[in-house]
Amino acid sequence: MKKPNTQPALHKVIMVGSGGVGKSALTLQFMYDEFVEDYEPTKADSYRKRVVLDGEEVQIDILDTAGQEDYAAIRDNYFRSGEGFLCVFSITEDDSFQATQEFRDQILRVKNDENIPFLLVGNKSDLDEKRKVSVFESCSRAATWGVPYVETSAKTRSNVDKVFYDLMREIRSRKIEDNKPGNSRGKDKSKRKKLKCVIL
Repeated sequence: MKKPNTQPALHKVIMVGSGGVGKSALTLQFMYDEFVEDYEPTKADSYRKRVVLDGEEVQIDILDTAGQEDYAAIRDNYFRSGEGFLCVFSITEDDSFQATQEFRDQILRVKNDENIPFLLVGNKSDLDEKRKVSVFESCSRAATWGVPYVETSAKTRSNVDKVFYDLMREIRSRKIEDNKPGNSRGKDKSKRKKLKCVIL
């Protein structure tokens, strides 16, 4: 039974990825249902929203990082505070895809945890005719990391809600797992669900 006046659970999501891949566009589309084409690069913006996740009211806290590499200490602090990560690249830019490996490595170094809730997100799926990163390549990388891969379009809103809700579900499962008595992290890899690639 839920205690009265309890705050809804808070799930902290960090957006990572190179500049210009659409992290802010995805965040703003999710938060306000609007597509912002020309967004000034941010230092970092934080957003909070109440949503209903599988019938339960929760809060999502989204930190939209700017992708600046100059502030390593700040970046590490962001990563430390996050409970789950959306690692975004643009399907039209191979460099942004290659950079996801470095983001993943940095996050694992800071969190020291292989099983951190994490989604690989290929944005700008509406620009398929300009695609430089194949679905096969993206799915292969996600499979190597043991994480889901989803393609999104901030412009058409395709899969935008899906990536945020899927990540919140992963964060929630992780918290439940961590709170089980006698739980030692990482022992339940065998029952990890089959990961899939979602391209719509």
